[in-house]
Amino acid sequence: MAFESIPEFLKMGTHGIYVWSTYGISLIALVGLFVSTRVSNCKLRKQLKKRYQREQSR
Repeated sequence: MAFESIPEFLKMGTHGIYVWSTYGISLIALVGLFVSTRVSNCKLRKQLKKRYQREQSR
């Protein structure tokens, strides 16, 4: 095993702060993209449903 303990693994020598902050920033970006896509999808579905109902009532 490359690391002797969990705390040593988390520190990764002196590079832990850079490695884990990169993972954190990437996770935040992916979650933001997922949420943004879900919100846009929901809005689009509502718009299409309203359009369909308007066209059916004609």
